[in-house]
Amino acid sequence: MVLGNKNTALYFRNFVFGVEDSLVSTLGLLSGVAMANTPKETIVLSGIVLIFVEAFSMGIGSFLSEDATDELVEKKGFQIGSVYASIIMFFSYFLSGFIPLSPYILLDIKVAFSVSIVASLMTLFLIGALSARYFKRNVLKLGFKMLLLGGLAVALGTLIGGNAIKLGL
Repeated sequence: MVLGNKNTALYFRNFVFGVEDSLVSTLGLLSGVAMANTPKETIVLSGIVLIFVEAFSMGIGSFLSEDATDELVEKKGFQIGSVYASIIMFFSYFLSGFIPLSPYILLDIKVAFSVSIVASLMTLFLIGALSARYFKRNVLKLGFKMLLLGGLAVALGTLIGGNAIKLGL
């Protein structure tokens, strides 16, 4: 890939952002809801609603922010690149959301909880490593950076869900 191409960088940025945000948000929500002893059907429904709403929201947000940047900073009108970037954002968020959700659809909640976390954290590492390779940076360093920072969100969701049980919520 050519690093100097503005649209290529824009598309890649939207792809990575969509995947990372989807994995972290969906996994954080599902982990927290699962820790609160919620029925499997509610966990799956919560995940599906989150994925659909957030994928659409992220796609629209990408379009609006890129379009505003093109208009205000670069003094250009409507750019087709903003549309493509928003589509990439939508699909990267949408598809990635099923990585943490699929175990809850296919497995028992206790098993799904662990599988969902492991699969999502592995994917975070891989997307960090992919980014590093694309930008010619240290693959392990960026892979672990993405893994650790994303893991903090998972820990937060789990902590909140676990404490909800103790508080009787």
